[in-house]
Amino acid sequence: MSHNTPAATPLRGPIVSSEHLSRSSEELSEFEFGLIIASHAFQRWMSRCMAATGLPELGSLDVLVLHSINHRRRAKRQADICLVLNVEDTHTVSYALKKLGKLGLVTGNKRGKETFFHTTDEGQAACQQYAEIREACLVDSLSTLGVERQELHHIAASLRAISGLYDQAARSAASL
Repeated sequence: MSHNTPAATPLRGPIVSSEHLSRSSEELSEFEFGLIIASHAFQRWMSRCMAATGLPELGSLDVLVLHSINHRRRAKRQADICLVLNVEDTHTVSYALKKLGKLGLVTGNKRGKETFFHTTDEGQAACQQYAEIREACLVDSLSTLGVERQELHHIAASLRAISGLYDQAARSAASL
């Protein structure tokens, strides 16, 4: 008994989320769609990984702020956190800092007019647990993709450079 199955329909151009934006640069639209879905997947990952450490109430920005404060075990000002994470809406970082403080993960010390935040022992332990889960669930699976570390380094550098182009374009658009 033979089954007549229709031939697979070939892809008709790049995979994009907003075809109407693709007239002169389908490649950019394809990149943007990849960035959109990667960004959402990364945010979901951060929240779920932190939930696995026992902190299900933390959203992706909370997780980023916690790790930023824990980075190099040096106290950070809110303005520095916003700068490093490229967060324009400082009130969202302020809310994350309050949330992390209430959970006992970070604490702030006043130095003059500035408050410097650092992770508590509980915050450092949460970051360590996150790192262990990340290693087991994510890092080990990179090898299945065949992505080399040097390749990831190049992709990361490209993303940082492209973010500068988007920042400049945002400034240009704001002046119109």
